[in-house]
Amino acid sequence: MTSDVALLGIRHHGPGSARAVAAALEAWQPDAVLIEGPPEADGIVRLAAEKDLVPPVALLAHAVDDPAKAAFWPYAEFSPEWVAIRYGVERELPVRFIDLPAGYGFSPADAEDPVDSEEPAEAVEPAEPVVEPVADPLAVLAEAAGHDDPERWWEDVVEHRAPGADALAPFAAVAEAMAALRAEGLGESRRDRLREAYMRQQIRAARRAGHGRIAVVCGAFHVPALAAMPTVAHDRALLAELPRKVRTDITWVPWTHRRLSQATGYGAGVQSPGWYHHLFTTEGDPVPRWLTRAAELLRAEDHPVSSAHVIEAVRLARTLAVLRGRPLAGLTETLDAVRAVLCEGSDVALELVRDRLVVGDALGEVPDAAPAVPLQRDLVRLQRSLRLKPEAAPKDLDLDLRKDTDAARSRLLHRLRLLGVDWGVPARSSVNSTGTFRESWRLCWQPEFAVRIAEAAQWGTTVEDAATGKAVGTARAAVELAELTGLVETCLLAGLAGALPAVMRVLADRAALDTDVAHLAGALPALVRALRYGDVRGTDHGALGEVASGLADRICVGLPPACVGLDAEGAAAMRGRLDEVHGAIGLLGSVTRPGSGDPAAPDAPGESAAAESPAAAESPAVAEGLADRWAAALRSLARREPTGGPATGAPGLLRGRAVRLLLDDGRLDSEEAGRRLRLVLSVANAPVDAAGWIEGFLTGGGALLLHDPRLLALLDEWLTGVPGEVFTDVLPLLRRTFAGLEAGVRSTVGSRVAAGPLGEAPVAQASGGALDRDRADAAVPVVALLLGVRPRIPRQAAGRDT
Repeated sequence: MTSDVALLGIRHHGPGSARAVAAALEAWQPDAVLIEGPPEADGIVRLAAEKDLVPPVALLAHAVDDPAKAAFWPYAEFSPEWVAIRYGVERELPVRFIDLPAGYGFSPADAEDPVDSEEPAEAVEPAEPVVEPVADPLAVLAEAAGHDDPERWWEDVVEHRAPGADALAPFAAVAEAMAALRAEGLGESRRDRLREAYMRQQIRAARRAGHGRIAVVCGAFHVPALAAMPTVAHDRALLAELPRKVRTDITWVPWTHRRLSQATGYGAGVQSPGWYHHLFTTEGDPVPRWLTRAAELLRAEDHPVSSAHVIEAVRLARTLAVLRGRPLAGLTETLDAVRAVLCEGSDVALELVRDRLVVGDALGEVPDAAPAVPLQRDLVRLQRSLRLKPEAAPKDLDLDLRKDTDAARSRLLHRLRLLGVDWGVPARSSVNSTGTFRESWRLCWQPEFAVRIAEAAQWGTTVEDAATGKAVGTARAAVELAELTGLVETCLLAGLAGALPAVMRVLADRAALDTDVAHLAGALPALVRALRYGDVRGTDHGALGEVASGLADRICVGLPPACVGLDAEGAAAMRGRLDEVHGAIGLLGSVTRPGSGDPAAPDAPGESAAAESPAAAESPAVAEGLADRWAAALRSLARREPTGGPATGAPGLLRGRAVRLLLDDGRLDSEEAGRRLRLVLSVANAPVDAAGWIEGFLTGGGALLLHDPRLLALLDEWLTGVPGEVFTDVLPLLRRTFAGLEAGVRSTVGSRVAAGPLGEAPVAQASGGALDRDRADAAVPVVALLLGVRPRIPRQAAGRDT
């Protein structure tokens, strides 16, 4: 301390330090406040006086020409810097940030000093180099005091103690301790020396400006370097080493307590921000009130907690503090009491308290006056108009796309995902529905989205324009055909009509040149799924249908030859594509028929427009022709047996799968399927190939073994006849095959095999008598009610009371 400068060394995000700073400022009465932080923020620090700027918040600085280069300085209500900021702006004092400008950290010449936020005591600083192993000053001091836990020691010494009569005395003691550490050369780095030289220059500038009482709020580790002022020439020589400063923008952004608790990325390493907030904002003993909040939380989650539990928990926490020699029950004692009394020993209930109260989901707010790129302002406008408030806690959202507001919400979320802002992630719907008119999302706002929005601003000034520009740019840079078809699907979901023509041109060109059947097969499913969206979203997908039909035709021609000579890994990958293409072609035939809209959404807007599109105008004969060509391709694949070794034919996995798909579609009867199975299981074929055939044939459901005992008998006969030396080779394939069957099927198959020899004759159907139409008609209304359809009353029953 000097006569004109009070150096207030603090630990970032500490409630005890924040209280001590508040008391020291009131006692010192400075006429200028200098704070460790980026000087670029001097122009927006006055926004802290706005009631709409609610912590936790953060200063976000990013390079103007490369927004991906960014750094955050987070502040919570219990941050000492925030207390100093509010003190200065409320009294209209000069408030200046005195750390190195953020622009130096974004310079390419500073690449050897990477951004590292994993610094517990200096977590608000953006870019710290990892030059040498640095010991934790708190750990050294705690060890000298005889404590093995530096966090607990610091809480006892600082965080849990109220300011005394001399408000500046704690800072003098901390400064003396840090001076002793730095005298031993502990923890100093090149970047620290540069930062401290810059801070000293700013203190000199404040003196030259005529300020006689200056308060400097900075990390405690820097206090000794700021107290021992070297010459101006010394500091200028150090600062001459700085790289070129990059042009930088800065603003306030919302932050969260959960992000403060993370020690990596943009976090601050505060393990218990919710607890610290409670310590700072609670007058008197904080333990009873905190345990009361824990009881309220547990009761809301149906845990039986009474006021007697709270009283006993308070007693236990205080007793543990006395036994452990602590001045006040800390978080450790409080959580021990919660586990033992409120949670009755349950760690599951305790984790709920940790998540909701120790960490918490508080999300800050930023006023409209804060600087922002146009894209950010457009997003805020859309969030308000669509009543989608950003929240830090995860939230489920179900959308009905037949409603205008929900459809607009869906488009916004898909557009943001295209821009890399995953505010919403598709989730499994809580409402069972197979229609395309319903979507489910899991929403969770993350602070770093502010950087991604700034980065996406290069594509446009509105969300729609930016998403359109990003889609076109992604299409031109795409390498795989599947990337383009997935992008088309995203454009339709996001309602980006302006991007579709350009993306479709690139897709058509790439599809015409790509001859790899695997690429075509991987691209078709997403393209066909996209065709469905026109029914609900009113999209003209005529050009999409033409490209999809062209891809399907080329797959039908090229699939059988492409399956020859594949190894086990390639065959497994191709089998997945085979199933996807089979479903896609079946769907393509349904969506290209007139009036084939989504059966689950008969009244969806845009249905008539979709029916009039060129794709919908295809005749049923064209769709049936495609289905016939696909069936012919499957038959050709099923016949490609390896006659001269594995490399001369298609793997058994794919041949068996082709037979199963034909059987399920009614293109092959059970007699022919049994004949093919008999041929495959003959002694002339390799057992490994036969096992692969069985895997492909049974994958997706083994109920046909129960309905056709002849197939089960053939399989049983082959399996019992496999030589012992070969059985160990086919066993993994068989285990994998039967493990994929339904549990009921496996159990029934085992029971039938255990019952004795399996005959080849089908199970005789129980003979039934004549149909009692009166009794059948009586059940029609009940069945119709269960199915949710309007019952059709038979003519002969129209006059009866059913």
